[in-house]
Amino acid sequence: MKKYKITHKITADFIAEIIVNEDEIDSNINDLKEYKKPNSKFEYTMLKGSESVTQTNYEEYDEKSDNSSKERISNKWYSTSTSYHY
Repeated sequence: MKKYKITHKITADFIAEIIVNEDEIDSNINDLKEYKKPNSKFEYTMLKGSESVTQTNYEEYDEKSDNSSKERISNKWYSTSTSYHY
Protein backbone atom coordinates (compact mmCIF):
# COMPACT_ATOMS: atom_id res chain seq x y z
CA MET A 1 0.00 0.00 0.00
CA LYS A 2 1.34 3.44 -0.94
CA LYS A 3 2.03 6.01 1.73
CA TYR A 4 1.90 9.77 1.28
CA LYS A 5 3.70 12.54 3.11
CA ILE A 6 1.42 15.54 3.68
CA THR A 7 3.04 18.89 4.43
CA HIS A 8 1.19 22.05 5.44
CA LYS A 9 2.78 25.49 5.36
CA ILE A 10 1.06 27.50 8.09
CA THR A 11 1.06 30.87 9.75
CA ALA A 12 -0.05 31.47 13.33
CA ASP A 13 0.08 33.99 16.15
CA PHE A 14 2.31 33.26 19.13
CA ILE A 15 2.96 34.76 22.54
CA ALA A 16 6.64 34.82 23.55
CA GLU A 17 7.32 35.11 27.28
CA ILE A 18 10.38 35.15 29.52
CA ILE A 19 11.04 35.97 33.18
CA VAL A 20 14.15 38.11 33.76
CA ASN A 21 15.92 39.63 36.74
CA GLU A 22 15.55 43.37 37.25
CA ASP A 23 19.25 43.95 36.49
CA GLU A 24 18.79 42.45 32.98
CA ILE A 25 16.57 45.34 31.80
CA ASP A 26 16.31 49.05 32.56
CA SER A 27 12.71 49.70 33.60
CA ASN A 28 13.44 53.41 34.22
CA ILE A 29 13.88 54.09 30.51
CA ASN A 30 11.89 51.09 29.19
CA ASP A 31 15.02 49.43 27.75
CA LEU A 32 14.55 45.69 27.41
CA LYS A 33 18.19 45.33 26.23
CA GLU A 34 18.78 41.87 24.75
CA TYR A 35 15.09 41.00 25.20
CA LYS A 36 13.74 43.58 22.71
CA LYS A 37 13.05 40.74 20.27
CA PRO A 38 12.13 37.19 21.24
CA ASN A 39 14.87 34.59 20.87
CA SER A 40 15.46 30.97 21.83
CA LYS A 41 15.43 31.88 25.53
CA PHE A 42 11.71 32.74 25.36
CA GLU A 43 8.85 30.28 25.82
CA TYR A 44 6.37 30.31 22.94
CA THR A 45 2.66 29.57 23.05
CA MET A 46 0.56 29.43 19.90
CA LEU A 47 -2.77 31.20 20.22
CA LYS A 48 -5.48 28.60 19.66
CA GLY A 49 -7.45 29.21 16.50
CA SER A 50 -4.89 31.63 15.00
CA GLU A 51 -3.39 29.05 12.63
CA SER A 52 -3.99 29.40 8.93
CA VAL A 53 -2.90 26.97 6.20
CA THR A 54 -1.26 28.87 3.34
CA GLN A 55 -0.16 25.92 1.23
CA THR A 56 -0.57 22.14 1.27
CA ASN A 57 1.51 19.58 -0.59
CA TYR A 58 1.51 15.83 -0.68
CA GLU A 59 3.88 13.37 -2.27
CA GLU A 60 4.51 9.67 -2.28
CA TYR A 61 6.45 8.65 0.79
CA ASP A 62 9.21 6.04 0.73
CA GLU A 63 10.14 4.74 4.18
CA LYS A 64 13.61 3.77 2.98
CA SER A 65 15.80 6.67 4.05
CA ASP A 66 18.67 5.48 1.86
CA ASN A 67 16.91 5.56 -1.50
CA SER A 68 19.50 7.10 -3.82
CA SER A 69 17.20 6.88 -6.85
CA LYS A 70 14.77 9.39 -5.35
CA GLU A 71 15.56 13.06 -5.95
CA ARG A 72 16.57 14.79 -2.75
CA ILE A 73 14.93 18.16 -2.20
CA SER A 74 16.17 20.79 0.22
CA ASN A 75 15.29 24.41 0.81
CA LYS A 76 12.48 24.26 -1.74
CA TRP A 77 8.73 24.10 -1.44
CA TYR A 78 8.15 21.37 -3.97
CA SER A 79 5.67 18.64 -4.68
CA THR A 80 5.56 16.05 -7.41
CA SER A 81 1.82 15.74 -6.94
CA THR A 82 -0.72 18.39 -6.02
CA SER A 83 -0.37 21.85 -4.49
CA TYR A 84 -3.16 23.87 -3.02
CA HIS A 85 -2.78 27.62 -2.46
CA TYR A 86 -5.23 29.30 -0.09
